[in-house]
Amino acid sequence: MPTNSEERFTRQADLVPRERLQQLTVSVIGVGAIGRQVALQLAAIGTPRLQLIDFDTVDATNVVSQGYGVADVGRPKIEATADAVRQLHPEIEIEPICDRYRVRHALGQAVFCCVDRIAAREAIWRAAGRHVPFWADGRMLGEVIRLLTATSEIGREYYPRTLFNVGELVIGRCTARSTIYTANIAAGLLLHQFTRWLRGIPTDPDTLLNLLSGELIVGDLRHTLLSGTPLH
Repeated sequence: MPTNSEERFTRQADLVPRERLQQLTVSVIGVGAIGRQVALQLAAIGTPRLQLIDFDTVDATNVVSQGYGVADVGRPKIEATADAVRQLHPEIEIEPICDRYRVRHALGQAVFCCVDRIAAREAIWRAAGRHVPFWADGRMLGEVIRLLTATSEIGREYYPRTLFNVGELVIGRCTARSTIYTANIAAGLLLHQFTRWLRGIPTDPDTLLNLLSGELIVGDLRHTLLSGTPLH
């Protein structure tokens, strides 16, 4: 029976271009509700180099809402996440940065921004995000998920328009109301956009999924979000 590491990724070969993935370093900024699940799924698809950036430590509420272990409470989130990632992909190279994102931190070619404040997203985007080939932003509140990508000029022009205070009031902080299943769905949808980009398929600049109402909206959501209608 084959035992080499490449065999683990055989079944996803048609969906995840191995050669292109191997060329990349992927950065995950914030390993809370969505970011931790993104990191685990990136490991599962065979990402070779992963940069994790987060300054926070695991508390008791993170065990059920973010998928950390009870033994992780009190540990830096990036250390606990790095250990979990290596269980899925032992050969992965991990750069753990126990800090907030700062301009001196050089990011990878693909960035998943999973912080929980609009102001933090805006600062990271202005400093580095608009220059990376793949940018993804995951936001959630309760059972509402919003996903944004910037992988083309259209996406890079559109994304800054989502960085406004009303958006923060509607979508809220990821830590305000969260469940592990919503975070997993959000991460999976972000990874789907990532693998589309790897395959040369255009990504969706803006997606809103309301699990409770069963609504999925893809497109320009600025006016919809301002009216608040899809969140009720």
